[in-house]
Amino acid sequence: MTIEGTAVQPGVQLHWEVSEFLFREAALLDSREFTGWLDLLTEDIVYRMPVRVTRERKDGPDIDPAATWLEENLGTLTVRVARLGTRSAWSEDPPSRTRHFVTNVIVTEGERPDEVSVHSNLLFTRSRSRHAVNDELTGERRDVLRLVDGRWKLARREVVLDQAVLGTPNLSTIY
Repeated sequence: MTIEGTAVQPGVQLHWEVSEFLFREAALLDSREFTGWLDLLTEDIVYRMPVRVTRERKDGPDIDPAATWLEENLGTLTVRVARLGTRSAWSEDPPSRTRHFVTNVIVTEGERPDEVSVHSNLLFTRSRSRHAVNDELTGERRDVLRLVDGRWKLARREVVLDQAVLGTPNLSTIY
């Protein structure tokens, strides 16, 4: 990776910057500051959640790249965020209370000099209304962060859930 003409290998400072980005992103999502979250995205963002399937090893990988729970870009994410602020977002009225726990952050060089690849684990919890049981999703996130005007921005995210069958009534929140 190159920053201002200097080759930089992933190290402690870069790991701290990337981790801090992910933690602040989680704080924005958990406090429902979705417009601020949109500002963390590049114009060409690709945001995917492929479907995990259960199959024997001999039958191939357990992720179906052709099927997705979500396949978004900046336009669709902007519409989704705008909708969350309206009365027509009935699945989020009253709003969910969420927590994003991001751990095991690994930073490696990206394909472009201004990008890094980031792998992290996610524990997502959501409390709905007066329900006694929380929704809980676990998985990994495969991100690409890009330096844009000296700030890290999310250019690509793939959320791969551990569950093949989702125990949540909808996917109306952001993971």
